[in-house]
Amino acid sequence: MRRKLIAGNWKMNTDRAAAIKLARGVVGRAGMHSAVDWLVCPPFVNLFPVSEIVKGTPVALGAQNMYHEANGAFTGEMSAAMLLDAGCKYVILGHSERRHILGESDAAVNKKTLAALAAGLIPIVCVGELLDERESGQTAVVIRRQFDGSLANVPAERIEKVVIAYEPVWAIGTGKVATPEQAEEVHAELRGLLKQRYNEKSANNVRILYGGSVKPSNARDLLSQPNIDGALVGGASLNPDDFLGIAAGASN
Repeated sequence: MRRKLIAGNWKMNTDRAAAIKLARGVVGRAGMHSAVDWLVCPPFVNLFPVSEIVKGTPVALGAQNMYHEANGAFTGEMSAAMLLDAGCKYVILGHSERRHILGESDAAVNKKTLAALAAGLIPIVCVGELLDERESGQTAVVIRRQFDGSLANVPAERIEKVVIAYEPVWAIGTGKVATPEQAEEVHAELRGLLKQRYNEKSANNVRILYGGSVKPSNARDLLSQPNIDGALVGGASLNPDDFLGIAAGASN
């Protein structure tokens, strides 16, 4: 049975003091929910102080992005080696805000995914459709395109190291949320794509997270779906009570 992963994406929030306080709030109660895996992803500048707090605890550290090159003249970018040096185990790639605000392509996400795997990081590869794409019945087409492009050339022996996150863009930060049935339908589609490209065993071992206005009030219904293996949490991860409340929904 796949363990649930509850991942907090703090986005461009928290200064050093706030990040430390938030990390301590999560670490202090993470042991109450031992049935789930924990992850916090602070901004780059807060990785080192948060790393010191989560070290030796059930809470893992992740970054919100990385560049595919190992080093060089790439001002403002972070490499996989730098993230590992900061204590990261995971990295979020292809988040909808990077795709739709900053223009990242599937090809760019793919390069990062391959580089992360080669370095030993666990990539959380995000996919998801816009509102007009859902309303026009294009969800499955968009998900297939992003899956094929973002995960191109990931070998069978490494696919189980990948985490996929389904983020319906229309449900991120809007207060809207996909119904459990809508989310499960896309998760099942992603599981099917994994089976087609790889095999049933690998497909069943890949964790697929849901991200899109997850809150304590809807976590249980979402996380009880057979193909939803956890949550990529945005705004609610900035409040330890809400973040822990989502984990409680995963534990029930």
